[in-house]
This record gives sequence, structure tokens and C-alpha cells, in this order.
Amino acid sequence: MLRILITGAEGQLGQALQRVLQRDTVTGVDVQDGDITEPETMPALLARQPVDVVIHCAAYTDVDGCSRDPQRAYLINGIGTQNVALACRESGAAMVHVSTNEVFSGRHPEGYDEWSSLEPINAYGRSKAMAEVHAQDILERLYLVRTSWLFAPGGRNFIHAILRRARADGQVRVVADEVGSPTYVDDLAASISELIRTGQFGIYHLSNSGACSRWSFAQEVLRLAGLPHVKNKPILARQYRRSSTPPPFAHLNNNVGRSLGIALRPWQEALADYMVQHVNA
Repeated sequence: MLRILITGAEGQLGQALQRVLQRDTVTGVDVQDGDITEPETMPALLARQPVDVVIHCAAYTDVDGCSRDPQRAYLINGIGTQNVALACRESGAAMVHVSTNEVFSGRHPEGYDEWSSLEPINAYGRSKAMAEVHAQDILERLYLVRTSWLFAPGGRNFIHAILRRARADGQVRVVADEVGSPTYVDDLAASISELIRTGQFGIYHLSNSGACSRWSFAQEVLRLAGLPHVKNKPILARQYRRSSTPPPFAHLNNNVGRSLGIALRPWQEALADYMVQHVNA
């Protein structure tokens, strides 16, 4: 049994982790418990009780918002992570830092390995890349977990956005030249639970296996929802106006986790389970 503190505990991943980690002693904290951009917050939280592992989920994840306010993005994602890492070093706790595929440029159609060089192309990716650098500079006992295209019930959700538009308009327009690895939040939480029991610190890519375009992902959502007749028009990323530029090819290859026996199922299987539990129930 581990003593675990989760930052960002009310977010999608934080909630999933609390469901998965029931055999452990888990404390969840969020913004109402303190501001991680303030240096004194995390030491005070960690002083309340012994903690073996801090799972750092708290982040500013509004990708377009980060482009509009890159200073806020770096403050929360960069400095906030630095503060969490410093507090972990002081207390002796290990840390899981949850990062993103957007630390990469997306210029490699073959995807990215754990050892690939960071080359972010947007403000969100740059802030998360700096968070990785800070955490690695400060801690040796660090699990750095990158994931991508997370889907979960509630909050901002690509799946439910597609279904709302399909039912309202009878058609959707989805970007076909952005490729990634959709990841079910419950699968990610379960893999993190496995990882923190290994004691094997390092960089891990934990996404559901396989890759697809946003258009293909939407096509599968429509099929599973019983809406295959809805027209799904493929468009190019440049036709979809937004503040941020996502990496075009940024799916993650899981080499290191798989070597430890931690391998997430194909994204199609995960999506089918999600649809049964949260859409078609």
C-alpha cells in the first residue's frame, strides 16, 4: 500500500486515479487547497502527512488558452511543476509528472519514442516541455509520463462534441491531417497505478496503442453511436481556425512501459468500452 498525493485531483485524470488507487491511501488536492505556483503551497501540503508518491496532474490544459496567454501557461505548467518537484525532493517523495505528446513538433509520421528530442511548436507544448526539464533537473525519483488525446466523461470531450454536432446538424467536419493516439482516462490511470509499483523511474509513453487521424477517430465514434449515416467531411487543419497549432503527427510509441509489461490496449477497444459505459448506456 502506497501513500499517494494527487494534484489536480478534481480533473479527469485525478478522478480516474482516485477510482483506481482504492487499495492505497490517497489524498487529493486541487486549486481550493492551494496555488502550486506559490513556493510554499506544496511543502505545506506534504508536511501534513507522510507521502510516498506525488502524482502531479494539475496543469493548464486549455491549449488555445495557452496560446493566448503563454505567460500564464508557463507559470502554471512550468513554475508550478518546478515547485511540486522541489517539494518532493525536500520531503523524499517520488513524483509522477504527467506530460503530453505536444512537447513534440509532429513532423515525424512514424511517431515519437521516449528518447525523442523535445521540439514543441505551440505555447502549451513549450510550457509542458519546460515542466519536464524542471522536473528532471530536480529529481532522480521521477516517473515522467507522456500521454495524448485523453478522453473521459465530463469536461471538454472530443467524443461528445462530435455527437452533439452530428445530432444537431446531421453532419460534421473533422480534421484529417492531425494524427495521434486516443487514450481512455481509465486505462491511463490503471497504467500509472502499475508503474508506481515498479520503482523503475524514467520516461514513459502511456497511450492506448495504435494511431489515427481526428477524422478516423470521429468516424469510429459515429459508428459505435449508431450514427454511420451522418456525413463526416474530412478537412485540413488549416481550414479549422484556432489559436494554437497542434503537432500534425504526434502519436506516442510505448517502448519502455512495454518492456516492463505495461501496455495499453488498442484505442478502438478502449473507445468501444467508453461508448458502452458513458454514451450508449
